[in-house]
Amino acid sequence: MSIPKKIQQLRVSINEHNYHYYILDDPKIPDSEYDGLMKELLELEIKSPELITVDSPTQRVGADPLSIFTEVTHTIPMLSLSNAFDEQELHDFAKRLQENLSAAIIEYVAEPKLDGLAVSLRYENGILVTAATRGNGYCGENVTQNVKTINNIPLRLRGKYPEILEVRGEVFMPKAGFIKLNQQQEAKDAKTFANPRNAAAGSLRQLDSNITATRPLTFYSYAIGTVSEINLPDTHSEILQQLQQWGLPIAKQNQVVTGINGCLQYYQQILSQRNALPFEIDGVVYKVNNIEQQEILGFISKAPRWAIAHKFPAQEASTKLLDIEVQVGRTGAITPVAKLAPVNVGGVTVSHATLHNQDEIDRKDIRINDTVIVRRAGDVIPEIVKVLIEKRSSDSQSFILPEQCPACNSDVVRVKEEAVARCTGGLICPAQRQQALQHFVSRQAMDIDGLGKQLIVQLVTNNLINNPADIYSLTHKQLAGLERMGDKSADNVLLAIEKSKTTTFARFLYALGIREVGESTANILANKFTNLDKLNQATEHELQQIMDIGPVAAKNIVNFFQQTNNINVIERLQIAGINWPEIVNILQDEQILAGKTFVLTGTLLQMSRNEAKSSLQKLGAKVSNNISKKTDFLVAGENAGSKLEKARNLAIIILAEAEFIEMLK
Repeated sequence: MSIPKKIQQLRVSINEHNYHYYILDDPKIPDSEYDGLMKELLELEIKSPELITVDSPTQRVGADPLSIFTEVTHTIPMLSLSNAFDEQELHDFAKRLQENLSAAIIEYVAEPKLDGLAVSLRYENGILVTAATRGNGYCGENVTQNVKTINNIPLRLRGKYPEILEVRGEVFMPKAGFIKLNQQQEAKDAKTFANPRNAAAGSLRQLDSNITATRPLTFYSYAIGTVSEINLPDTHSEILQQLQQWGLPIAKQNQVVTGINGCLQYYQQILSQRNALPFEIDGVVYKVNNIEQQEILGFISKAPRWAIAHKFPAQEASTKLLDIEVQVGRTGAITPVAKLAPVNVGGVTVSHATLHNQDEIDRKDIRINDTVIVRRAGDVIPEIVKVLIEKRSSDSQSFILPEQCPACNSDVVRVKEEAVARCTGGLICPAQRQQALQHFVSRQAMDIDGLGKQLIVQLVTNNLINNPADIYSLTHKQLAGLERMGDKSADNVLLAIEKSKTTTFARFLYALGIREVGESTANILANKFTNLDKLNQATEHELQQIMDIGPVAAKNIVNFFQQTNNINVIERLQIAGINWPEIVNILQDEQILAGKTFVLTGTLLQMSRNEAKSSLQKLGAKVSNNISKKTDFLVAGENAGSKLEKARNLAIIILAEAEFIEMLK
């Protein structure tokens, strides 16, 4: 047999054994025999290096160290999940879904919530080409070299796979591997890791993939991102099985359950197994199984509406409360924070915990010098659960929030029916001013590149800016004279400021920092009112008629636009040149495609997919990615794929591009 044929035969054999060992947990040969196959392949590739390919089983290690991680933009954002911490929150979640879907019972996929690092794997023509961390959900770090060292991640997919496939999942470190790694670190007198999650994150972010290769990392897939034309199953559970058939590992603990009672039974089952599981988990995840129902439910700004994480009870520890400090937030919220004697809670050293507000302090009778129980709520946010009264000492001291703001000495007031006390200093309060300005220039708001936290602090400290409008009056001389700034840096910041003047109405609203108005709400307001004058005149009642805007948000919006100082700042911003394209509000009777579902496939020559989608949505149509019996029209461009055949089989109306454009007219 020729060397190329022998190499190919060995690769096929090794990949098959990897699939049975890592994916099916059903090894077909002993380790010694597997090692022999790998050794033979390695020797042949050394003799014929020109035959080495990127997907060869030998190419999991050996890459040169990186100097820095490059950035990867996710084609589909990697969103986070909403959380439920008790049964009532879970029932509320289910009720919302049932109301939106008009369904009495919903089927879910229940999965263990792995405590690791979320990553996205991109396969092209079956070959792993890029692996990236979640990052901020929109951009992550390129960790391809390191991910290739993880044995249960296939370098090449099996079977009939799509041309492009993005797989989302979790890289984690099993408990046994974590214990062994720390033993090795101790033997070398090196730093040990606090918990498996930290160990996994640190291992995956090594610049030298040879170090990562020595770490016992593993991976489970739980979703897909971008995928090219292929007939995907209609349920999430079947998609997971499809991923496994392509050679990707999934958690064996995944189950399809019916209704919220099924979810709760799964929760109790996994909770009882938690300590016996080979990996750390901090809860379970429920996802609506039916993909069409997922599409109907859609997303909020940073999370899908069709999924939720049900967190396990947090881990707790006792320690001493040394002092209570006060922090002033961006909106003037006065938050008491406990300073604690450092204590290890669930593998993390905790030295501070939120006390929320004065009511919470009074309700729990928390005093300085008390011994308290600390919990990491959701295994993340430290909070004080209760005071150990029996250990209270004679030197314990009660605490009351100050009447003056610690940052600006303005009065602190508490609005009726609100638990939070707030500083009245507004834009004169340094604490609020800095955080409000940082929010205003942030990427999701006005996106002024170069105006980072440190520069904002300098500008405020030197009294060069007091409110967002002052940013647009900054001069080259003022910027260049600041610490670590020169002529070129000053020019770059001024260019970014000028560029930010052209924005969108939604971004501008979000940048103003109105309480309860996040990105999603800002978009809703922009599309509903289309301009500032209309929004300025809106009443609380009108605002509450809008989906997803409740009484608190409505009151905050109205209050914001009633403040003369806020209006003055907005007017100055507009005078400075901030502008946005006019939003054309489609009247209800003009939404002639309301209630119709369209699917786009193939290449459109006269417009992009996004333009077509936007045009349809303006006319009231819903645009879906998958063909189903509920699809009304398929728009077929050039090189239409399998969706065209499926549409024909389901007798769905098929529109050529010319017919589609005529319909839009």
